[in-house]
Amino acid sequence: MATAQISLPLPVLPEGWSAHNDFKAIGTLTTPNQRNLEPVGPHFLAHARRKRHKRTFSEDERIQAQENVKKVEDEEADDISEPEDPLMLGRDAKDWKGQDHYAVLGLSKHRYRATDSQIKRAHRKKVLRHHPDKRAATGSSEDDSFFKCIQKAFEVLTDPVKRRQFDSVDENANVDPPSKKAASKSASAFYKLWGPVFESEARFSKKQPVPKLGNDKSSKEEVEEFYNFWFAFESWRSFEYQDEDVPDDNENRDQKRHVERKNNNARKKRKTEDTARLRQLVDDCLAGDERIKKFKKEARAGKDKKRLDREAEEKRVAEEAKKAKEEKEKLLKEKEEAEKAEKAEGKKAKEAAKNAAKKNKRVLKGSVKDVNYLLPEGQEASAKRIDEVLGDVEAVMANIDNEELAVLAGKLTGLKLVEDVDAVWNEEAKRLVGEGKLMTEEMKILGS
Repeated sequence: MATAQISLPLPVLPEGWSAHNDFKAIGTLTTPNQRNLEPVGPHFLAHARRKRHKRTFSEDERIQAQENVKKVEDEEADDISEPEDPLMLGRDAKDWKGQDHYAVLGLSKHRYRATDSQIKRAHRKKVLRHHPDKRAATGSSEDDSFFKCIQKAFEVLTDPVKRRQFDSVDENANVDPPSKKAASKSASAFYKLWGPVFESEARFSKKQPVPKLGNDKSSKEEVEEFYNFWFAFESWRSFEYQDEDVPDDNENRDQKRHVERKNNNARKKRKTEDTARLRQLVDDCLAGDERIKKFKKEARAGKDKKRLDREAEEKRVAEEAKKAKEEKEKLLKEKEEAEKAEKAEGKKAKEAAKNAAKKNKRVLKGSVKDVNYLLPEGQEASAKRIDEVLGDVEAVMANIDNEELAVLAGKLTGLKLVEDVDAVWNEEAKRLVGEGKLMTEEMKILGS
């Protein structure tokens, strides 16, 4: 490779420059080394390619663009690749509402199931193939009508609202219902042919997920759920994609309102027709569904059995009711007798308890009387003393129940000494005071 030498003079120093007088070296240059430099990078490779193939800049760029397109097409020859219809390539871009946007982008087999990623990849692939600049570079026709169709399809399918409007009227995504003869060939044929029909219609449902048609093993509840769902089907289809264009000018307002009313009426009509179509479709499927026939046959077969079972059940219930009534009357009589006996026993027990309480009270009063009202032997008890002691005894007896009364009488029975009787009474009085049943000031002699 030839080398070129260029001599450049050093710049002239300005007047009055005197830095050389005050210059102080703070380091030295290292010894120079000779090195070989290798040219690299995309620009050098492009230069080398042009030199090797003797191309101009424009020729090299055109050939590289063609190779890139081919490379992209080879890389994306996947699920979004399909042959192009020559009639579609000659479409007029002005009739964009009549075009199949999915077919334009090569997504015919995906349609409403196509993802945003697939739409973007398909658009990129179509643009690389049909861009006017690329076609001009290859010497093809410069007509860009189909390229405009591509751009319009991409605009519609990447806008959620516009895409939903187009999907609402995309008849190419529908699956035609099978004929009665084809569906009745076998049980498997019925489900195989009708299943895709309802899967296609399910895309219009407001409620998701949509019940499946199932198979001959489906239960009665599952089959009823399927048909109940479709008989009450709620569709989001609006048909506004097929509206007549409304004039944008403000001068002709009457014409604008007329077109809007016309579009609304047309939507309602299409909605009614679609509802009737779907209802007929469900009726046809129901009429040929062997599961419904099987369920009806089972219901008829079980009808007599249910009647006999019902009659037997009614007889059994009547006998059990009669037996239960007799048993109830018997139990009621036994209960009345038991209550009567219990009442008598209760009365006896109550009388016995009453008598025992009277006896125990006499024991309590007699216990203080026998020990001279808690006075030492030989000392005569005054009337006041007797009233005070008996008053304390009455206060104690008023605050204890019959069981405690019996316990206290048991403790006092057999005691003859004043100290023992006094100790028992004091203990009982203190207990009652401690439990809050008796106040200390209420007692005169006991507990003091």
